[in-house]
Amino acid sequence: MTRDSLDGIRADDYHTAGEPFRIVDLGPMGGSTVLDRRSWAMNHLDDHRRFLVHEPRGHAGMYGGMVVPPDDDAGNIGVVFFHKDGFSTACGHGTIALATWAVDTGRIAAPVNGEVPVVIDVPSGRLPTVARLLDGCVASVRFTNVPSYVSATDLKVQTSFGPVTAHVSFGGAFYASVAVDDLNVTATADRVDDLIALDREVRAVLGDHPSCCHPDDDRLSGLYGSILHETLDGDPLHQQNVTVFADGQVDRSPCGSGTSARLALLHHLGMVDVGEAFQNRGVAGGEFTGRVVATTGDTVTTTIEGSAYRHATSTFHLDPHDPLGSGFLFR
Repeated sequence: MTRDSLDGIRADDYHTAGEPFRIVDLGPMGGSTVLDRRSWAMNHLDDHRRFLVHEPRGHAGMYGGMVVPPDDDAGNIGVVFFHKDGFSTACGHGTIALATWAVDTGRIAAPVNGEVPVVIDVPSGRLPTVARLLDGCVASVRFTNVPSYVSATDLKVQTSFGPVTAHVSFGGAFYASVAVDDLNVTATADRVDDLIALDREVRAVLGDHPSCCHPDDDRLSGLYGSILHETLDGDPLHQQNVTVFADGQVDRSPCGSGTSARLALLHHLGMVDVGEAFQNRGVAGGEFTGRVVATTGDTVTTTIEGSAYRHATSTFHLDPHDPLGSGFLFR
């Protein structure tokens, strides 16, 4: 990495239900698939990741994606996701933002009103996506996620908040779902520090659990985060959650891949039927609508719908005399 390689990076910033997504194109990467390019980026672009997410250009809650080619000609766009601690395998809110960006920038020709397909390849697989337009603007995006499934239920974890029961499910990444309804903590912004602490305790026990091993590709293995959720108004199909992932990073949105993981679990428990809407609210107040649209054996196919909004276009510079270089990070 040289200072020149970091200077002059252009980015479009979106948010999806409050969660940021910074979109950049850093040029060609090694590898023939998006999952391969993620591995390449981990070894060659980590300085760029830090430059884009650390302060003063970013913050501890920053997220983004590097635009890459799709896996083959049937795809429209590929993306390598990144956050403050590394490169993730899945990101639903980023997929929604990227589809919106593709239409906004003219990469995908779209009608003034109606729907247009956008096929997005992410590290965990191919996501057929649909952007819905109203009066020339993207009103919402709906993506079909990779097959989701439950890998473990009723895992008991002793925490400083009391004993909890965790269920592990996959929605592009592995998540531990923990209901906080009966704990002395709520899935709200004022309890975020407590929720981060709870996540750390859960992952200290389950981080290496066999249920977090992907059967086909070990690069998709590992417990990515905890979904700490509560039921709203007594309706199990309307929930609020705080998803804590990576090293204590808090998702402001309801978490798209996490919503798929939740749907897999809810269907497994008999709490949601095929086609039934699940409203999932994030800590910033935004909601995603999720549905199980098909089942195959032990897996479910889910759709997640939400909206993203562009709020900045920036060109980032690195002054050759700046002693802080690629930045710093405070929690």
